[in-house]
Amino acid sequence: MPIAGEAEVEAAIAGAVASFEKFKRLPRFVRADILQRASEILRERRDEAAALISEEAGKPLYDARGEVARSIFNLSNAAAEARRFAGVEIPLDMDGGIFEYQNTGAGGARMDLASVDQETMIAGSRRVGLARRFPIGPILAIAPFNFPLNLVLHKVAPALAVGNSVVLKPAPQTPLTAVLLAEIFKDAGLPDGVLTVVHCPVPLAERMVKDDRFHMVTFTGSAAVGWHIKSIAGRKKVALELGGNAAVVVCADADIDLATTRCVRGGVVYGGQYCIGVQRILVDHRIRPAFQESLKRKILSCKVGDPAMADTDVGPVIDQKSADRIKSWIDEAVAGGAELVVGGGKAGSIIEPTLLANTSTGMKVEDEEIFGPVMTINSFSDFNDAVLRANATRYGLQGGLFTRDIRQAFRALEDWDVGGLMINDVPIYRIDNMPFGGWKESGLGREGTKFAMEEMTEIKHLVINYN
Repeated sequence: MPIAGEAEVEAAIAGAVASFEKFKRLPRFVRADILQRASEILRERRDEAAALISEEAGKPLYDARGEVARSIFNLSNAAAEARRFAGVEIPLDMDGGIFEYQNTGAGGARMDLASVDQETMIAGSRRVGLARRFPIGPILAIAPFNFPLNLVLHKVAPALAVGNSVVLKPAPQTPLTAVLLAEIFKDAGLPDGVLTVVHCPVPLAERMVKDDRFHMVTFTGSAAVGWHIKSIAGRKKVALELGGNAAVVVCADADIDLATTRCVRGGVVYGGQYCIGVQRILVDHRIRPAFQESLKRKILSCKVGDPAMADTDVGPVIDQKSADRIKSWIDEAVAGGAELVVGGGKAGSIIEPTLLANTSTGMKVEDEEIFGPVMTINSFSDFNDAVLRANATRYGLQGGLFTRDIRQAFRALEDWDVGGLMINDVPIYRIDNMPFGGWKESGLGREGTKFAMEEMTEIKHLVINYN
């Protein structure tokens, strides 16, 4: 993969600026048709795309195929939204006092509603307000390695849907998937310069973040890098989708088999390298023994190994450095008094699916985002205390709650500051048209096709007096 230098970066930015002026004026059906054709081309090349994701990111083939399926939908949904996305009419006749103040009577006299006839009142109401949305301008999109196709599309697809141009900086570990996507868009008819992939060193990426020719930066990745980007971005708009250490609360009335099945899936999918993966499990003490035994049994049944094999559940993490860090956090927790229920081993860059019991605040596995196939489990006796503990983190991306009591679901949402709360499911549940984003240090703004389109546009309000 060629590494871009200063000249290539400058050419990409200049191309985005120039192409935006024409692309933003194209009819919406043109943009929608391009997105729909891209979806159809990706469907035709889905096996190739899944194999590339698996090879490049070490993602198990089953999950790589799932990512491609989501990406196909992401593109087709963006096409559909592009056709209907619009502003709104703003009512201007809601309040009599304001109506009286903003209108004038005959000869410029002040209006007095008490003495105004109906014809005058009707004439004064002949104003319409139209809040129209316009593309914000060239966008810099910085993407992560863990979903090198679909999380890229969460930035690129809505940007194109509303008429923005994009310079895409993929993760250094997974640039080839981004190149494949750019090729697909070219074959779908996207004009030159509207999407450019730039694989460049960090100093050049920072220079792009600071460049005022970009009107927005959208970033997915670690909290530390995300907030640094915001600090250097200047006056441009910034959207951040950052980390989490998601919790799941399991009540005494929960379906234990469902809850443990989903927790294992949510905790080990793609080696736990998922910002909304299950990390902390809080279980009602009355069902803790049965729950933990079921959870342990299902963790042990996970197949660990080669991500290219279709039946592999857990493959390697992204690199040796990450594996070493995850293993050190496990060892640190055990040294601090946590019980190693299952797992804990490391072979190269593969971490065994791990369950730690009786962890406590202050341990990295409890406080930080581990980004590995590691879950913690603790008991609670009071539901409100469990929700408070789940929320006692600087992150707030998504959470999970297993209960048959709908009252608990609504009460939990009042005090649990997360962007999404999944009832009778785990935090990894995400359909790509859902609003997605975090509270607290987990980010700014929302993704999800329509919601990202709103983030990537600005309002111009037109008021017409047609009396």
